[in-house]
Amino acid sequence: MKKYVHFLMGIILTVAISSPAYATLIEPRMMNIKRAVSDIKLDGVLDEADWLSAEVSSDFWQRYPYDSAHSRQKTDVMVTYDDKFVYVGATCYSENGKNYVVNSLRRDFRGSGNDAFYFIINPFNDRMSGYYFGASPYGVQSEAIIQNGGASVSRHSTGTNPSWDNKWFVEVKQYDDRWVVEMSIPFSTLRFKEGVEEWRVNFCRVDYGNNEYSNWNHIPRNFSFSSLANTGIMVWDEAPQKLKSNVSLIPYVTTGVSKNYEEDTPTELIKGIGGDAKIGITSSLNLDLTVNPDFSQVEVDQQVTNLDRFEIYFPEKRQFFLENNDLFSEFGVRSVRPFFSRRIGITYDDYQDKYVETPILFGARLSGKLNQDWKIGVLDMQTAQDPGSETASTNYAVATVHRRIFERSTLAAFLINKNPVQTFSKEVDSADFNAFNRVGGLDFNLASADNWWTGKVFYHHSFDEVKTDNSYSTGAELRYDNGNLSAEWSHLMVGEGYNAEVGYVRRTGIKSFQPQVGYTFYPKKLNFIIRHGPQFQVEQLHSDGYGMTDQEITLRYTARFRNQSSVYLSANRVYLKLTDPYDPSNSDGLEYQEGDEFTYWYFFTFYRSDTRKPFTFSGRAILGGYFEGERYTLAGDVEYQFRPYVNLSVDASYNKVIQPLPYNSVDYWLVGPRLDITFTRELYFATLVQYNSQRENMNINARFQWRYAPVSDVYLVYTDDYFTNGLAPKSRALVFKLTYWLNV
Repeated sequence: MKKYVHFLMGIILTVAISSPAYATLIEPRMMNIKRAVSDIKLDGVLDEADWLSAEVSSDFWQRYPYDSAHSRQKTDVMVTYDDKFVYVGATCYSENGKNYVVNSLRRDFRGSGNDAFYFIINPFNDRMSGYYFGASPYGVQSEAIIQNGGASVSRHSTGTNPSWDNKWFVEVKQYDDRWVVEMSIPFSTLRFKEGVEEWRVNFCRVDYGNNEYSNWNHIPRNFSFSSLANTGIMVWDEAPQKLKSNVSLIPYVTTGVSKNYEEDTPTELIKGIGGDAKIGITSSLNLDLTVNPDFSQVEVDQQVTNLDRFEIYFPEKRQFFLENNDLFSEFGVRSVRPFFSRRIGITYDDYQDKYVETPILFGARLSGKLNQDWKIGVLDMQTAQDPGSETASTNYAVATVHRRIFERSTLAAFLINKNPVQTFSKEVDSADFNAFNRVGGLDFNLASADNWWTGKVFYHHSFDEVKTDNSYSTGAELRYDNGNLSAEWSHLMVGEGYNAEVGYVRRTGIKSFQPQVGYTFYPKKLNFIIRHGPQFQVEQLHSDGYGMTDQEITLRYTARFRNQSSVYLSANRVYLKLTDPYDPSNSDGLEYQEGDEFTYWYFFTFYRSDTRKPFTFSGRAILGGYFEGERYTLAGDVEYQFRPYVNLSVDASYNKVIQPLPYNSVDYWLVGPRLDITFTRELYFATLVQYNSQRENMNINARFQWRYAPVSDVYLVYTDDYFTNGLAPKSRALVFKLTYWLNV
């Protein structure tokens, strides 16, 4: 009964705080756009009559280094449209001439170190979900789905997903004192409600050379540039209508060779054909279909040294699962996700000590908005059997519905079903085809109108063929952030019987809470520092039958400097009581036993240099106690850029774990040199080498990509795995893949 009371009390608390009384928004800016009467030629020259007569929006507000003044660098923006496209024209003036900061010509640039202009769009006016489309001074494109308001509704949510890819166009022209952007975004790329005359929008300018970020509509500096809580309003002279036809076909063919040297099998010929289809059911609801999808071109995971007692979380990178993925993947909190799309088609192979693909036969996803208040998502995927591991063909189904409440909060429900299917498992005899696993639940996500209050409360329950007790997970969090003061309370309860087989669950049978408080100073007299401040955090966990088993108390101090560098320092006190035997070196050595207790201190520091420079570096160090012994970690990365064509970088980490005899002490090295060459905006080459002494593996991944047409690519991918001792080969593959995007 307590867990139900816990859930209801959380809803009452968050509903009370989400009332409009807490909204203190600045009045949004307005702009008007009108239909183009002639053709727009996409050439980076805004000389058509429709541009000359369009309303100009300027007077951008600074967001960095300060947020209380207009930007020093002028930006003018205009928008127009026709039956098929939204057009955006922007003139970005610069005191530095053509000395632009652009790291690469690769599409989907992200992170620091790139001058850019962004168009942020929220077609449903809900200030919760949308898109951004960005361009660099060299015409390099970057796009992303904006979810959860774009400003991370909680520390367990993501604000944007830049792995999303779609068809749109841009041209840029450079001048001595400015660069001009001209974008063309098809209505077929967007999801919107037809007949709506006002859309929420914003524009962002990133000018690293002049050390300034700015937005058209004011955004406080403690929020992201993509924050949808702080958007202006774009008024159409005619509301956009649904396109007559919105169907895209994306077929692919792939071929190649692979060989497994460990099993000494003959060289295998790789061949495949399949594809995706995107069908616009309405202007805001999309049906995605896939048959025999192939993900051989997806970049490999960045390896890490694992000194943790629990599974490591790797993000989803496969394109089919990305659009509207917040409808499925944001339930629960980061350590307890009932749905984790990497469980579909990717399994961990204990023998090879790595994740391997399980072929997906086909799948479908219906997702999008029914109106401004309702969103739905339905996903169904069917994987193939694997006779070698006696794994049956499995069906994965997910259904979700989201209802907006108040200004920017949502109430969401879901049901997940995993079930072996005998029809596609003719060569697997040992599977229990009645062994289903299901999880259902409710989440309330809080986001106040001004984004000062955020949080969530949830209750989930799992169901299996054999009924188990305590098969639930529930939690709540509430965060306040006014730019200076931040405070958060969160707690979590996961029953011992909770079983989310299609999810990511670090631990079961636990109760935890985590309060934290911090304060950020924005000094006006110190010219070299932008912000700094302390934070205090406690994380405490109780395990069923053991009492308190984990506690970490952290005092940290962070600072961001005017030259874009930053530093982070923390002191941490840890208490642990083991609930299972564990070797802290993760080297199959002698284990400490269940019930053993440990208390120790460690110190952490991190520094990142000025990201505007061609040469950049970062470093982090962990020094202090670790179980009965000590741990020393030195890690970092060094990068040199021959802008914008060549990036050379090396990531490296060294971990030394010292434990008293007879327990193991180890030294682990992880080294990852990378070469990234962007010959043009359409031609890329990248090579990543990863040496991991803990896994006794060295991996080489080389990837050539030619974007010969919009969202249509040729890939040539080479992968190679070796044992670190003697560099004997484990496996090797060379794959060629061709994709084409066809609008029907």
